[in-house]
Amino acid sequence: MTDGTTIAIFEDDDDIRSQLAGYREEEGFRVVSLDGGAGLDRLLATGPRPHLVVLDWMLPGEDGLSICRRLREAAGPPVVILTAKDEDIDKVLGLEMGADDYVSKPFSARVLLARIRAVRRRANGAPASVEPAPERLAVADPIVDLAGRAVTIGEPAAEIPLTSAEHDLLHCFVTRPQRVLSRDQLLDWTRGRAADAFDRTIDVQVSRLRHKLDDADGRRRL
Repeated sequence: MTDGTTIAIFEDDDDIRSQLAGYREEEGFRVVSLDGGAGLDRLLATGPRPHLVVLDWMLPGEDGLSICRRLREAAGPPVVILTAKDEDIDKVLGLEMGADDYVSKPFSARVLLARIRAVRRRANGAPASVEPAPERLAVADPIVDLAGRAVTIGEPAAEIPLTSAEHDLLHCFVTRPQRVLSRDQLLDWTRGRAADAFDRTIDVQVSRLRHKLDDADGRRRL
């Protein structure tokens, strides 16, 4: 019996792909294994559209970063990158391409599952442990629709494309004005138990959110 969640896995290692598929199906997810960009195109064209993508970086043919960028440009599902590349610069690059989270190999299946569930929660609504807030807030010029998870700016309104992780960060900031928020607080509110106390990806996501808001404001003023 499944919970209706479909997860697409891009992984060229047969053993890892089988391990991931088996474990996810035990947890009640529907798992679709894909072999690259062509497989993604077929899936998006014929369905079922995945709710989340687990994406290996180093794939034959089109690499994982290119697939991640295409998914983000098409407003696709959240992406968790799973890769042996674990340098800070690699994590920054993966997040800049639009990934919602990043898990390094070798990995714990239970940690990956916790990350998947955390990203799914963020994609489905407000982050864990949030304070009550109005559904729509005007923050200077941007309009933040908390319920609809959309941010617009200008007249006529233009939407600022944010990832689910960026929406969660913005939710934390606009519902706690005039407060200094620590990295640990942001990790706890956006990732909950899946957070790593030494995780610095939150710094990249804050920087990326700031740049997107600044860029949108700059275009509006032109």
